[in-house]
Amino acid sequence: MEVAVGLVVLVVVVCAGSALGRRFNISVPLLLVLAGIAGSYLPFIPPVALIPELVLIGILPPLLYAAALRTSVVEFQANKRSIALLSVGYVVFGTIAVGLVVWWLLPDIPLGAAFALGAVVAPPDAVAATSIARRVGMPRRIVAILEGESLVNDATALVLLRASIAAIAGSVAVAEVAAAFVLAVAGGVACGAAAAWLLLRIRRKVRDVAINTSLSLAAPFVAFIPAEAIHASGVLAVVVAGLVIGTRTPAMPGGASRLSQRSNWATVQFLLENAVFLLIGLQVRSIIDAAWSDPLGPAGAGWTCAAILLAVLVLRPVWVFPATYLPRLIPAVGRADPAPSWRVPAVVSWAGMRGVVTLAAALVLPPDLPHRPVLVLAALVVVAGTLVLQGFSLPWLVRRLGLRGPDPLEDALVQATLLQRSTAAGIERLQTMTVPEDPPEVLAMLQRRTEERSLAAWERLGRPEDETRTPSRRYAQLRAAMLDAERAEVLDLRRTGAYPAEVVDEVLERLDVEESMIDAALDGGIRSGASLAAPPSLAGGCWHLQQASAKPVPASPQCQDCVREGTTPVHLRLCLDCGNVGCCDSSPGLHATRHFHESGHPVMRSIEPGESWRWCYVDDLLG
Repeated sequence: MEVAVGLVVLVVVVCAGSALGRRFNISVPLLLVLAGIAGSYLPFIPPVALIPELVLIGILPPLLYAAALRTSVVEFQANKRSIALLSVGYVVFGTIAVGLVVWWLLPDIPLGAAFALGAVVAPPDAVAATSIARRVGMPRRIVAILEGESLVNDATALVLLRASIAAIAGSVAVAEVAAAFVLAVAGGVACGAAAAWLLLRIRRKVRDVAINTSLSLAAPFVAFIPAEAIHASGVLAVVVAGLVIGTRTPAMPGGASRLSQRSNWATVQFLLENAVFLLIGLQVRSIIDAAWSDPLGPAGAGWTCAAILLAVLVLRPVWVFPATYLPRLIPAVGRADPAPSWRVPAVVSWAGMRGVVTLAAALVLPPDLPHRPVLVLAALVVVAGTLVLQGFSLPWLVRRLGLRGPDPLEDALVQATLLQRSTAAGIERLQTMTVPEDPPEVLAMLQRRTEERSLAAWERLGRPEDETRTPSRRYAQLRAAMLDAERAEVLDLRRTGAYPAEVVDEVLERLDVEESMIDAALDGGIRSGASLAAPPSLAGGCWHLQQASAKPVPASPQCQDCVREGTTPVHLRLCLDCGNVGCCDSSPGLHATRHFHESGHPVMRSIEPGESWRWCYVDDLLG
């Protein structure tokens, strides 16, 4: 019963802390750590002992797998050099450098123990770094580098930790460490790839949603356990399996299974990644009490921990800046990937928050090690210090350096472009599959519903929602009200007992799926206030866009065809050949598209306030 009550309290505190942090824009990890610290000093809360195996085997694999599922392999490959230099190079550098600092501060401990603590505090935490990075709104490349680093650096650190602990008991040659590292990497990659292959094979054969979801929840352990059994890196196996499965799954049939897996993993990740910070705080009292009884005394232990924290903070920029610019001195590297502004390595240097893996790994240190309580306290101080110093100041630093995160309106423009291209592909497939016997009304309904999805994405652009009611938004408002009435009617009929419960549940589930889609359409506005143009990666596009006039003179401030026909336009478009102003495809008249078909003028641009993006009708390309 006590365990059940403890789990319920933990979930309640995690949910309440997360809600408060988001409500008042406070770092949720830091808030939960503070809640845990306060709880550790409450007399009615028993001491909570953090079991290292619980974190390293029970919590770390699912967290890394969930992060790997959402990681883009394309972005990972694009930043592989930066990720490797941080997740391997920096961890090795930090292990050696911090180890030497610890050995200098505590010369009576073995050098292997000093290196063990260096390996413990070297890797930044996956959860802390990415959660704060996304909340702050960093540029996507920085977030991708930090996420990639946090996926791999734990594997490097744990290999070094094993070697350091082995060195405490006896001598370990550098060749042995190198061989262990090669085995960890090769074995981890092989086990992760094999687990992904096996699970994907099963996924192709089985369509049952519950079975697929259950296999997905077991996937990190299917990769982790065999890798650990052959003394390879289970952490790396989990990451590889997650990257492969996350890349391949969207191409497989079974949308219901994907929705279920996404929802379940979001819940698992939310509970685990927030619970670990609460667990960190709950360790504070017992760790401090143990460290104060060490022969160094409170003052000596305090100065030692402060010096180690300072070394951790200083050593990361010492590595990051040279690692960013020195490889680009090679001409081939510099041409393929020009050097970024100094602001990028500055933010990456300061985004080095540590987490529960650091604390759990510290508890693996041998119990008879001299000054072990102080070393564990040092790990705790590094975790708490980086969360407080870097977690609090990182948002300010990003704003101070003027680094802009993703623009929601630019993302909406890219989304509309993707949907436009996918809609065209779907309609083209429809045309190739139709036969004379197909009812015309069915074909018309398919085409209309497919096009409406694309049009809804374009309607999110243009004037803010409070200035105009676009057709798709008005549809969402009316359909949401209809769904409320439909659900109320089904619930009333359920109370009569005249309808089978299974049938009623299936109808309610269908209504819930449609309501989730409606809720997405009714989300708040996305106006960012900045000028909206095509992203550099999509700009240009085709010959028509390159040859189009830059600043044509509009023939009229409004769509004259709409005026003539008495219709109301949603958004306005400008022909870049003749200056004709027409309404968009969400408008009743579709006059911009009609003008293209009548005149053959290929390129138009938006003349909504703050927008300058263009579109080629011939090639269906954004410019």
